[in-house]
Amino acid sequence: MSFFAKEIIDDEWGNYFELTGAGYGALVAIMILILLIGCVFSGRDGKKKVSARQLAFSAMAMALAMVTSMIKLIDMPMGGSVTLCSMLFICLTGYMFGLRGGLLSAVAYGFLQLVVDPYIISIPQMLTDYLLAFGALGLSGVFSNKKHGLVLGYLLGVLGRYFFTFLSGMIFFGSYGSSFHMSAPVYSLVYNGAYLGLEALVTVAVLMLPPVNHGIKKIKAMAAEPNGV
Repeated sequence: MSFFAKEIIDDEWGNYFELTGAGYGALVAIMILILLIGCVFSGRDGKKKVSARQLAFSAMAMALAMVTSMIKLIDMPMGGSVTLCSMLFICLTGYMFGLRGGLLSAVAYGFLQLVVDPYIISIPQMLTDYLLAFGALGLSGVFSNKKHGLVLGYLLGVLGRYFFTFLSGMIFFGSYGSSFHMSAPVYSLVYNGAYLGLEALVTVAVLMLPPVNHGIKKIKAMAAEPNGV
């Protein structure tokens, strides 16, 4: 991995990898490739091609998610944080455009998080923590056309992310559990559940507010309009 990443030796937290310029370039190229593939093969309601409107809404959602992910209400000591409802914006793409559109945006967002704030100890950990965990937020699209679909989809997306962060915590960071007299699975369940559960609780409370719920429905209606950009 020396061309794309260099190993950093840290006696306190253990060794990890830092991306090189080539590594960042490769990630950006892969993210662009995913978006191009999505333009050809993904769409809404059985349509293959992604409209310019969908691309615009998805790009705005990713940008808002990225900005709000940097507003950390609670920053956990071993990674992870309670942010300003950042997961909601990615789940919105699934709610507006269905499962395929949601997964496309969520995986691209995982690459974006990897470019902006990488922490890599191995390839499997990188895939689990970034592409799979953030990509799982796109599962929100399962309930895109259901009653209370936004709340149900959001909770499913968060549970999907929780599943993969739990796996990562148990497999790659479980050794930290001994400091708290916990087994690796229990440590990962508690640690990752604490910040993801708290953010989910706050976000669902916000979504239950009538003005917020009404506003999001209007945005979904705008995104579904066949005409315009």
